[in-house]
Amino acid sequence: MLILAVESSCDETAVALVRDGREVLTDAISSQVELHRIYGGVVPEIASRKHIEAIYGLADQALQKAGVTRQEIDAVAVTYAPGLIGAVLVGVNFAKAAAMRLGVPLIPVHHIRGHIAANYIAYPELEPPFLCLVVSGGHTMILAVEDYTKMRILGQTRDDAAGECFDKVARVLGMPYPGGAALDRVAREGQEGKYPMPRAKLSGNPLDMSFSGLKTAALNLIHHAEQVGEELDIPGLCADFSAAVSDTLVPRTMEALRQTGMKKLAIAGGVAANSRIRADFEKAAKEAGAELFVPPLSLCGDNGAMIGAQGYYEYLAGNLADQTLNAFATKTLEGEAV
Repeated sequence: MLILAVESSCDETAVALVRDGREVLTDAISSQVELHRIYGGVVPEIASRKHIEAIYGLADQALQKAGVTRQEIDAVAVTYAPGLIGAVLVGVNFAKAAAMRLGVPLIPVHHIRGHIAANYIAYPELEPPFLCLVVSGGHTMILAVEDYTKMRILGQTRDDAAGECFDKVARVLGMPYPGGAALDRVAREGQEGKYPMPRAKLSGNPLDMSFSGLKTAALNLIHHAEQVGEELDIPGLCADFSAAVSDTLVPRTMEALRQTGMKKLAIAGGVAANSRIRADFEKAAKEAGAELFVPPLSLCGDNGAMIGAQGYYEYLAGNLADQTLNAFATKTLEGEAV
């Protein structure tokens, strides 16, 4: 089954062609990073307009690269939630028009499910059930992936997402957008231990997380140094901050693995590209005797291939949409708007 997949939830426009959920024929991506860098972050209005400008050309480019015709497309899959509402709407409207014109099914895909499915592309042998940590700029949650379209949240952040904290601290330090990647590069040169960072302890669900206190502590430290004229060891600060984030994610994820009795662990989302987090999970998984699946850097960020991969399994489950499909800025994995 050949799926034309569309992703436009933030600042990447992507159109991919994916066969049977695992084989990527092509993934054409138009990034807006350089454009938004001058603003220090994504400007929603600009992002939406750029998606409109790029999406039709990307679709033609994807078809040409894959060497297939429109008549060979069996379905159209699209990210319909969550994301920047204007940006998501561009992709949804394009996909609806394409599905109608081609006379093929329209498949709505939740963005988080797409990130999880990036692992199916990288690891053809991976099948549910498995545990997955989704960690990105907008989401941080531990999931039990019981089936391709059945997922259960075991723990999640109660405030900020880990990726949002990386980006915010990096921006205050004057690093270029995207801040998380820039901070990671600097942290690799730093020595840990100079700037103690808090690790939140929460009551209630032991698998839940909190990053707002950590972010505030880092920002206060930076601002205080500026006020008193103190020179900061930036690489050291970045290393300590990265370690604090990892120390929040890794123990809770491994505890979830222990509680569920699962032996397969996947990591997904943009923050899965962070070198410290990847290294810590490799060590923890080895110690626990668990099999670790972490997608290559090219599949950690937003892309169309992951939407096509998940779209295949949504299709098999009968999760289809019609021309009334709408876009949503927020939506739970179970489909409810929040």
